[in-house]
Amino acid sequence: MDKQKFKTRTKQLALRVIRLVNALPPGQTAEFMGKRLLRSATSIGAKYRAACHYEASLHLVDKLRIVQEKTDESLYWMELLIESELMPAEQLKSLMSETNEILAMTVASITSLTETPKSKV
Repeated sequence: MDKQKFKTRTKQLALRVIRLVNALPPGQTAEFMGKRLLRSATSIGAKYRAACHYEASLHLVDKLRIVQEKTDESLYWMELLIESELMPAEQLKSLMSETNEILAMTVASITSLTETPKSKV
């Protein structure tokens, strides 16, 4: 996937999370988890945009690892919303699927950037 498409996907993810957080039921617990989910999910696209300023280098890998961390953290907060029964699993299924895809693509990018070519014998 090219950079622009991935930027768009991560921004769309953030917008979906914004709408989700706005739909959470009132209460301290939902507000607490919503803020953390909002912070981590909106960071995914922001950190990816920052990573795009680097060519294949250690800085790029470092930035992508932050994207990976924030994506996984977002999944964690979504899981807690479901398990605490603040949001039905069915309502988060599509959002979590997209988040998992973004995580998998990020991990694949990190792996391909950090693999050392095997020497030919």
